[in-house]
Amino acid sequence: MNQNGFRHILSLSGGKDSAALAIYLRDRIPDMEYVFHDTGKELPETYEYLGRLEAILGKEIHKSTVENGDFIGFDQLLKVYGGMLPSSHRRWCTRMMKLRPFERFIGSGKCYNYVGLRADEDRTGYISSKPNIIPIYPFKEDGLVRGDIVNILEESGLGMPPYTEWGRTRSGCFFCFYQQKIEWVRLKETYPDLFEQAKAYEKPGKKATTTFYWCGNEPLAELEKPERMEQIKREHELVKARKKANSANKSLMNILGGVDDYESNEGCLICQL
Repeated sequence: MNQNGFRHILSLSGGKDSAALAIYLRDRIPDMEYVFHDTGKELPETYEYLGRLEAILGKEIHKSTVENGDFIGFDQLLKVYGGMLPSSHRRWCTRMMKLRPFERFIGSGKCYNYVGLRADEDRTGYISSKPNIIPIYPFKEDGLVRGDIVNILEESGLGMPPYTEWGRTRSGCFFCFYQQKIEWVRLKETYPDLFEQAKAYEKPGKKATTTFYWCGNEPLAELEKPERMEQIKREHELVKARKKANSANKSLMNILGGVDDYESNEGCLICQL
């Protein structure tokens, strides 16, 4: 806590931007506190990545979802919501497993909340509207873009999150509804057990005839059919080819900053930065 009574808080998602921000600010703000909102449904690589980051920072990362010795994760909350899976229209997962634990961790005291939005991103996000939590955007203020973030991670020895090696673009739960369909295919191929767990959640909610799916109206049981998976792969390659052909229309910032053409800006900031 600094002299004006403010705490310094950096919320980690397990993604590249928040990890790079933690490294970027490590020596600039020695009293920084780090917090990770564990849903209990993260990818194995996320926990391993955070463990390595913890060693680089030389500080413990607080796990905010454990309260009074009890773990409050996705399965517990799904029962409260009657089996209704979260979606882009009903993001109770973000509210209950990310935002609420974050605000509980901070309490009523004043704090600066450091957020890893980059200078090459044109988006805002729902983090917290509490007046005692003041957001700070160091990457935006200092003009850092994606290429800079990759350099920070590589130079520190941490590197990019391991799940990017098999094609996942975001941190967060392994069944995140913001995933692209190609990412579901890659999850099926890389972690068939986790895919099966995600599929098992797709069933009618309590006192309802509606069946909730992760991918809009397409059940994972349909998506995993070999012919459908091949179709998704073909369509993904066509999209990549079109974007590559249109690369001459990139903005100057994209060219200089090394922005990933296939990086989606959809998602919850507190989950995926």
